[in-house]
Amino acid sequence: MSNKLAIIGASDFQNPLILKAKELGFETHVFAWECGDIGERTADYFYPISITEVEQIADKCKSIGVDGICSIGTDLGNITVSKVANKLGLCANSLDCVDVSTNKHLMREAFFKNGDPSPKSCQITDVSEIEGLELAYPIIVKPVDRSGSRCITKLQTPEGLEDAVRSAIDVSFSKACVVEEFFVGVEYSVEFVSWRGKHHFLALTRKFTTGSPHFIETGHLQPAPVSDSLRTRIIQVVSHALDSLGVEYGASHSEILVNGSGDIRIVEIGSRMGGDCIGSDLVELSTGFDFLGAVISAATGHEPDMSVREHSNHAMIRFIFDDNDLAMLRQAECDASVRVERSSVDADMEHEIVDSGSRYGYFILTSDSMVDLEKYLPNRGE
Repeated sequence: MSNKLAIIGASDFQNPLILKAKELGFETHVFAWECGDIGERTADYFYPISITEVEQIADKCKSIGVDGICSIGTDLGNITVSKVANKLGLCANSLDCVDVSTNKHLMREAFFKNGDPSPKSCQITDVSEIEGLELAYPIIVKPVDRSGSRCITKLQTPEGLEDAVRSAIDVSFSKACVVEEFFVGVEYSVEFVSWRGKHHFLALTRKFTTGSPHFIETGHLQPAPVSDSLRTRIIQVVSHALDSLGVEYGASHSEILVNGSGDIRIVEIGSRMGGDCIGSDLVELSTGFDFLGAVISAATGHEPDMSVREHSNHAMIRFIFDDNDLAMLRQAECDASVRVERSSVDADMEHEIVDSGSRYGYFILTSDSMVDLEKYLPNRGE
C-alpha cells in the first residue's frame, strides 16, 4: 500500500511538489479551488475544495488516512497545513510558529523581543492611525499577511501614504498593514530546512526586483556572489531568527537586506519554501540537494536526507515582463553555454503586471559558469 500525501494548492508553482511526491511513490491528494490549474490534472486525486476550508480538508484527510500534509511557496497554504496537521497529529510547525511567521506585525514583535535585526515598524488597521506616525522616511507599506509583492509601496514623503495604507489594508486578510522604515541594501533570500529545531543552511539567493515603488521580483540567482564571511554572518543571523519564530520542521524562506557597510536587516521569514521556483527548482539545480524531497520527508515525520547529487554550479530564474524578456528566453534556447531547465509563458501578455502573480511567465537557466548566466540576469530596478 502506497503512502498518501495531502498537498495544498494546485498551481504551476505547486506542481513540482506534486510531481516529486509521485516520483517518491506517494499517492497524491491535492486540494484547491477548481480553476483549471495543472495540479488538478497531475494529482492522483484532486478535491475542488478551497485551501481556506480547513475543516473540510481535515475531515477529508482523516478519511483518506494521509501520512502527511504540505505546501510550498504560499503563506495561506502554510496556515492550512499547520491547522490540519495539528488536528490530525501530523508533523508540522506549531500553530504559534505559523501565526507569527505569516503575520508581518507579529514577526516584527518577535524579532524585537529576541534581538533580531529588522527595520522599525508599526501596524495600522485604519487610515486615521497614520496621524502622528513616528517613522523616518523613506518608508514602505505592506499588507500584514500577504505575499507575492501584493500592494507593496515605497514612499519618500508622506504624500500618497493614505492611499498606500488604504490599498494595503484592503487586500489584507485581517485588514491591517505594516508601515516600516526603509532600509537601503542589496536583497537576498536564504533557504533552510529544519528538523526538530536544527536548521540546515541550503542556499543564498540574490534577488532582483522592479525597484521602487512596488518591488516585484524580476529574477533570482543562486548562489549569490558574496564573501564567505558575509555568508557566515547571514547564516548566523537567520538561524537565530528561525529560533525566535519557533521554526522546527521543514523549509523556511528568509528575505534580508545587506547595506554597503555589511549591516543585515531581516525583511521577513516564511516558515515554508520560497515561491518563484527558488525552493522547488533553483536549490536543487545549484546545490544538488533534494529540497522538495526534504519537505515531503519532514511532513511525513522522517528526518530529511541531507546528501547531495551531481549538479550545476549556478542557477537562475528570470521573469517575463515584456517582449525583451521573451527575446532573452529565445536567445537562451539557442545558447549552448546555458541550459533552459524549465519555462512557462502566458498566452495573454496584455494585462497589467501589478504583483508577482500577474507576471507573464518565467524561464530557468543553469550553467557551470556564472559569466555565462550574467547576460541573462534582469537589469531593471534593484
